[in-house]
Amino acid sequence: MTGTAAAPFTADDYRARMERAVRTAADAGLAGLLVAPGPDLVWLTGYAPIAVTERLTLLVLTPDHDPVLVVPALEAPDAVKAAGATALTLRDWTDGKDPYAATAALLDPHGRYGVSDTTWALHLLALQRALPDGGWASLTDALPMLRAVKDAAELELLAAAGAAADRAFEDIRTMRFAGRRETDVGADLADLLRGHGHSQVDFTIVGSGPNGADPHHEVGDRVIEHGDMVVLDFGGLKDGYGSDTTRTVHVGEPADEERRVHDIVREAQQAGFAAVRPGAACQDVDRAARAVITDAGYGEYFIHRTGHGIGVTTHEPPYMIEGEEQPLVPGMCFSVEPGIYLPGRFGVRIEDIVTVTDDGGRRLNNTTRELVIVD
Repeated sequence: MTGTAAAPFTADDYRARMERAVRTAADAGLAGLLVAPGPDLVWLTGYAPIAVTERLTLLVLTPDHDPVLVVPALEAPDAVKAAGATALTLRDWTDGKDPYAATAALLDPHGRYGVSDTTWALHLLALQRALPDGGWASLTDALPMLRAVKDAAELELLAAAGAAADRAFEDIRTMRFAGRRETDVGADLADLLRGHGHSQVDFTIVGSGPNGADPHHEVGDRVIEHGDMVVLDFGGLKDGYGSDTTRTVHVGEPADEERRVHDIVREAQQAGFAAVRPGAACQDVDRAARAVITDAGYGEYFIHRTGHGIGVTTHEPPYMIEGEEQPLVPGMCFSVEPGIYLPGRFGVRIEDIVTVTDDGGRRLNNTTRELVIVD
């Protein structure tokens, strides 16, 4: 990460986000939010410290005063360059001083605060000692939808990231697979993502043959063979926003069962996408995709949720899983990625990023979902 977020947002955009966060926290019964370096801080302020250290950096958001960023004095010159810096007050501290006492002075000693999940235990425990009567809640548990609904600018950035990942797939499908190691194809995918504008590659899964039955296999030294099914799942950040897509290819002509399983997953992915509409529950997307696979007799081999949110990180709320009754809202973005995994044999997964529109859903990945034959 660099000292500022790459996305083209203004101080007013960040001010509006912080104000919305304070209101949302109050509605959830919280006295405020404490946000350490990580995706929440980037989204709220545009600031990402070059190096996250044991020195306390913490954004304090409460309804009682303007936003305050507690920051080490030696990092303050970078913090003031962040796009959202003018929307908050910087309170720096020097080595040898107690930043926790200074932070505690900004808080209600009996208040309950939402704390970002990236906060070091070192810092939270020190704040608990400074405020022994305070209460604390995980920000993800307390406000899971804080970043879930994207505005028009965020949607544009997510669409651009998705299009870049699509171009990477179109390039990789023309390359040779047989006789090369998974690590080689994974390195090619990473290079292609960077070549198409990604500043950060988060993962390049290349699961060939039996390795494809492990959804998070990533890459290994296995040599890809003629006749292999190969799961390709890759993504990262472009201009501060995420991409994540999966396509399953076959080296040479597939067997009848391989093609049939791929067709079932493709139908399940389409059913999940068709279930996306405002007001539907997240679990409805999972149910629609899972029903297709279960009805085809492969239900026990679909071993993960149907999807996850995406934004300034490649995995975030909301989650498309049974029991998640959160209603879909226009602007939410998430994956739809059913799969079938046959242990010791092969796996198939197809994934698109989808955004909720006023009357349904829109895919942000648009490469073919048919089984692609590679050399």
